Amino acid sequence: MQEIILVKYGEMALKGMNKKTFEDILVKNIKRRIKSLGKTEITRAQSTIYIAPLDEFFDADEAIERLKKVFGIAALCRAAVCEKDFEDIKSKSIEYLDEVLSYAKTFKVTAKRADKSFPMKSPEICRELGGVLLEKFPHLTVNVNDPEITVTIEIRDTKAYIHAENIKGAGGLPVGTSGQAMLLLSGGIDSPVAGYMLAKRGVHISAIHYVSPPYTSERARLKVEQLCEKLTGYCGSIAFFCVPFTEIQEAIKNNCPEEFFTIIMRRLMMKIAQRICEKENCLALITGESVGQVASQTMNALACTDAVCEIPVFRPLIGMDKTEIIEIARKIDTFETSILPYEDCCTVFTPRHPKVRPLLADVEAAENNFDFSELINEAVEKTELKIFNLEN
Repeated sequence: MQEIILVKYGEMALKGMNKKTFEDILVKNIKRRIKSLGKTEITRAQSTIYIAPLDEFFDADEAIERLKKVFGIAALCRAAVCEKDFEDIKSKSIEYLDEVLSYAKTFKVTAKRADKSFPMKSPEICRELGGVLLEKFPHLTVNVNDPEITVTIEIRDTKAYIHAENIKGAGGLPVGTSGQAMLLLSGGIDSPVAGYMLAKRGVHISAIHYVSPPYTSERARLKVEQLCEKLTGYCGSIAFFCVPFTEIQEAIKNNCPEEFFTIIMRRLMMKIAQRICEKENCLALITGESVGQVASQTMNALACTDAVCEIPVFRPLIGMDKTEIIEIARKIDTFETSILPYEDCCTVFTPRHPKVRPLLADVEAAENNFDFSELINEAVEKTELKIFNLEN
């Protein structure tokens, strides 16, 4: 019996004349994600992608696990392929569903009849197949409201498909359909979540991180690299830029008022990130900031930071509280890595009494106490690049 994987997508189906572009990128992302598992034939029709294994050793369970992280997929399932003949549907349903129905107590049957020329209508398919399954598995009880197992029959253009488990996908839009942006990746809980959320909207993510040895350790950098590796399952390959920031932070400490340390640091980080964005064709910056979480994330402070930005700054966590952010971090498996106790450069020179409501004129005056241009040029030139690919 032939088994395939059915992939369904949600909002992509509403894209009208642009739909094919989104589909092409999604198929490309799917192929890349499961390539190492064996040969497959991938086709598409009626807002569904069909993945047919051509390799007898193809690991469908692993494929499902990987595809659950691919943005653009609303739902997916393993399904048996049948001829569009009810007798074939009956016999293969009994065989294919034997294991799952043998251990279930309640079930129901649903039918999706995309091919209206099929002689049986959906209610009749459900009724007749339900009777066949009850006869074969007499321990079962029908429960149409809250069944343990939902058996679904899909009658499509050339074949019929049987499946008993619809798995929720990652949703969103395929990565690569909404341009490219640069994530300021600190190593904390918030920024990996911010990158995940923008990738879900189809944005291809690059990441930039600032290190300040000897104030920050090699373990702190490795922690951030581990976060990049975890994000690749959702975001695809990530270009990771590591910026030496020690001399800039020391210059801030030696030449600027302490109350403005963090805001000036953030402004210089934005300047450097934008320089690299120009080279990498990134159209926006992404940060993990949320309003009021720390002194540098008040509305006044954010306005002072944004004043140096010439490209958009996306803050997908801006209205979320910490509990909500942690919930997503646990879901995408970045939380335990993020809480490892290694300092990042944002916490090295934290002022004792940061300015909560800074004025832009005061911040600019404080920053102008020193000419940072040469240090910025040097930091950009010494930035290291590392590519993190999908773990296949």
